[in-house]
Formats: sequence, structure tokens, C-alpha cells
Amino acid sequence: MVDLWEGLRHAFWLVVTFDAELAEIALRSLRVTLTALMIACLIALPLAAMLAVRRFRWRRATIALLNALMGLPPVVVGLIVYIFLSRSGPFGALGLLFTPTAMIVAQVIIIVPLIASIAHQSLRELWAEYHDLLISMNVTQVQKMRTLIWDARRALLTAALAGFGRGIGEVGAIMIVGGNIDNATRVLTTAIALETGKGEFALALALGFVLIALALGVNLAIHWIGQTERDSRW
Repeated sequence: MVDLWEGLRHAFWLVVTFDAELAEIALRSLRVTLTALMIACLIALPLAAMLAVRRFRWRRATIALLNALMGLPPVVVGLIVYIFLSRSGPFGALGLLFTPTAMIVAQVIIIVPLIASIAHQSLRELWAEYHDLLISMNVTQVQKMRTLIWDARRALLTAALAGFGRGIGEVGAIMIVGGNIDNATRVLTTAIALETGKGEFALALALGFVLIALALGVNLAIHWIGQTERDSRW
């Protein structure tokens, strides 16, 4: 209990004094996760719309695979990305290992199945309502997908926020491909793991509270920007 209150006090002090190291780590965490989220949405949302609109041979298998990949162990993703980006790997010449780019790649792989699966559920229900109308209008497949994504944009925020939550809290894969290098690849989750290992529980708790506050702040900002709140109801 003492560590908890000490962590709260430490977190408050770090924020009030605008600790430079904390700001750097927090901004890096936010930059990596938001970049990964944008890339993942560009991949996952069209994929989810295509699975809702088109009928092809391997459609059910693809949906089942996406659902299964939602539980993909992050450390396995980190290991695979590490192998591909290591010097002996196929992309070793790019020199991306132990950089924020490698961390973004790992996060994209982790959150794409999650966003695609959640988005597909919303788009499939909307497609059931729009099917006859869009078929009668004789629009192209791309137009159908764009219409579904646009009309379901507020529902798709839930999928995006789920992806953000999964990404911002990731530590295993990030530790493997980023290396937790000070002033380079250290983010809030890896800093928490480091301080816990050193026995600095108060500082680890302080970083944890900052991480929670950061995640809540981004969620509220996205809800506000997306005008999710209507008539005083979420």
C-alpha cells in the first residue's frame, strides 16, 4: 500500500515538474503507437470491408484466421520480426532492428487482426441493411466498401481504440525488437519493466499511472473528435 501511494506521489511530481525524460518516453510511446495504429487501420479497415462485401472461396477461412490471430502471442511476433530484421535475416540490410520503425512493424502485425475482426462484425451487420440498396444502384465493389466504411465510421472507432489499447500496452514484442535503448527505443511499458526489475517500484508505478492517463486522454480525444457523444449519451 505504501508503494501505491508513493507511486501516485511520484507520478504527480513527475508530471508537475514536466520531467524531460518522462516527456521524451511518453511522446515516443505515443508516436510509435499512433503511427502503428494509422498503418494498421489502412490495412485492416479495407480488409474488413472486403470480407463483408465480397464472396470468394477462402473467405470463411480468412475470417477464421483473423479471429485466431487476435490471440497471437506478442513475444512470438517480436521474435519473428527480430529474425526478419536481424543481420542474417532477409531485411537485415535495412538496419531497422532496435529502432522505432521495428517497434511500429511489430505493433502493426499485432493489432491488424484485432481491428479487422472487430470492424468486420460492424460492417457485416451494416452490409445486411445496405445490400439490396447498393446492389440496385449497380455500384462497384470499391464504392460499396467505401460506403460501408464511411457510414460505420463511428462504430469503427471502437475497433481503432481497441487496437490503440493493445498497442500502447505492448511490452514483449517491443522489448525484443526495440531493445529498450535509452533515448532511442525506450517507451513507457519497457521503462516500467526495467524499473520493476531494478526494484524501483515507486517509479514503476508512477510510469504506470502516466501510461494509464495517456491512454485515457487519447481515448477521450478520439471520442471527442469523432463526435461519438450524442444527446449526452455515449
